[in-house]
Amino acid sequence: MSFAAELQQRIVSAESLLQRAEQLSRGVEGQQKLCGKLRAELRFLRRVEAGELQVKQSHLHSTNLTHLSAIVETAESLEGMVALLHVFTYRHAAAGAGGGRHTLVVDVVANGGHTWVKAVGRKAEALHNIWQGRGQYGDKSIVSQAEDFLRASLQQPVQYQPPHVVFAFYSGVSAPMAQRLRDMGVAVRGDIVAVSAVTPDDEEEEGGEREEEEGGGGRRRRRRRGEREEEEEEEEPAEDNEDSCNRDAAGGEEAECAASRVQRGGGGGRGGAAVLARLAFPPQLPVAACQRVNLDISCLITLVSALSHGGCRLSFREPVLTEQAAQERRAPVLPPLHAFMAGKELFACRAAVDDFQLILQTLGGPGERRRAAALLARLSVVEDRPSERTLRLAPSAKVTPRSVSIFGTGDSLRAVTMTANSRFVRAAANQGVRYSVFVHPPRALTEGKEWRATPL
Repeated sequence: MSFAAELQQRIVSAESLLQRAEQLSRGVEGQQKLCGKLRAELRFLRRVEAGELQVKQSHLHSTNLTHLSAIVETAESLEGMVALLHVFTYRHAAAGAGGGRHTLVVDVVANGGHTWVKAVGRKAEALHNIWQGRGQYGDKSIVSQAEDFLRASLQQPVQYQPPHVVFAFYSGVSAPMAQRLRDMGVAVRGDIVAVSAVTPDDEEEEGGEREEEEGGGGRRRRRRRGEREEEEEEEEPAEDNEDSCNRDAAGGEEAECAASRVQRGGGGGRGGAAVLARLAFPPQLPVAACQRVNLDISCLITLVSALSHGGCRLSFREPVLTEQAAQERRAPVLPPLHAFMAGKELFACRAAVDDFQLILQTLGGPGERRRAAALLARLSVVEDRPSERTLRLAPSAKVTPRSVSIFGTGDSLRAVTMTANSRFVRAAANQGVRYSVFVHPPRALTEGKEWRATPL
């Protein structure tokens, strides 16, 4: 294929991927980041087309585009997507690994957060060679990255269960690698390709092929990265699992198995690899719902508020109350709350109950107080017992002692905290602590202010 034809092919591919990415669940976290990366790739290709950049034809083999294509394809294949290209933090237990905070990018977070997917676009042969230690220095193998994913997932539970980790291979994965991943607890999606034993002659031949294919690859990547760096719409932190399995580099980690290579020919796989099986994404595994619920102050108020019990057809003097009344008319808040609480154990910590009762005495009307008494009779009130990870949070305007007591006690109880305090949830997540929460719209106590409100 000529240089011009291949360039046009890649431009068309990038334009199509961008359109598909823009059609993914709108507003999902990370969608704009994904679209920004695709726009940067497209701008690079168009600068080449316009003659602003002089590159060799081999430079058009954009491995970034291959990886981004794999992410889009993955996102289109899964349900319950909540995030794309999400950065998680975790701690490495090994003393030699620094013991501090590390970061890891999960390409697609789906199934309401219960599934993490890494999309891998690189060819099975290159991945297998990296795993076998026949690659360039400095990159992690897929197996090493899987260990990081599993370690991070244990530290980022969703409703107190670690997310399921799936590695999706869009250009195949060797059978021994796939088996190793499954043995570790990682689900595999993609073509499983055969391998054969490597002889000394094979190694010499492969070495020559890799030199020809990858010689100067590092210089090309640095040049490409520099050319696109100024195009990126946002600067991102360096992640520990920077995608070595989607770049044209190799690593030095040796597999714990006999030397082998991917078989070529006769199987219908990409690059002529012999395909043994084709695995689809695993079905969404049923996730046992957490049966404990921790109610924070904002939730207790919402559950008894006159606004959420029919008193929403009013215009208050306070703009925030008028807005909450309008929201309640459009979407009543109680049905989803009651549905989530049904059949579960209800808890509230002492700090939440004491402050709730103080607010009731100051602002609550007669009906709100009666509903509060009935609600508190249904709860198990427990003493404050914040979890260790909550106590490690750095205090701030959003991370207050009261919030630490409430959310930390829910964490110790292994309960889902129902809350309208999304500010604390985000602030804690920014410090690497993610809670199991049910976030709902707020409602204030309004019965005592109805007398001066205007009926609609």
